[in-house]
Amino acid sequence: MKNDKQHIIGVFDGEETLVNAFRELKKEKIEISDVFTPFPIHEVLEGHGRKSNIITLSWFFGLFAALAVLSFLYYTAVVDWPLNYGGKPSSAFPSFIVITIVLTIFSVTILSLFTFSVRAKLWPNIEKPIYHDGATDDKFVILFDKDKVDEGKLKKLLKDLGATEIIEK
Repeated sequence: MKNDKQHIIGVFDGEETLVNAFRELKKEKIEISDVFTPFPIHEVLEGHGRKSNIITLSWFFGLFAALAVLSFLYYTAVVDWPLNYGGKPSSAFPSFIVITIVLTIFSVTILSLFTFSVRAKLWPNIEKPIYHDGATDDKFVILFDKDKVDEGKLKKLLKDLGATEIIEK
């Protein structure tokens, strides 16, 4: 799918200049489409206003995985195939703990990865646009939708805030 939107891209060399520019752009009420950084910057994530429910969803994945594993272990050890060895009880709960923890962690990891991939639309044969080649290496990039900003004011502001490159795509 081709992206037909026109963008203005501000490229910064450092984290501090990006964070300062981000603050100033928010103060000026300029709409920022996206920010690309080589590592997470919490101030930008919080200031951008995008909330994620993946933590809550992962907690529910863990709860249901633990209940499913315990139910399966109880069913197989007590109901379906009880073994009586040495007079020990079939439903020895402490023996279920280790495998329950391991399978719960495994389930949460796989389900959270799948949820994130679906939410971010990251699956095979989907091409995502690359706005700047250095965005995942050492550059900090702020993306603006050209239709939603005053182009002249934005370019001047980006230059004043320390942008090393201002690109129109």
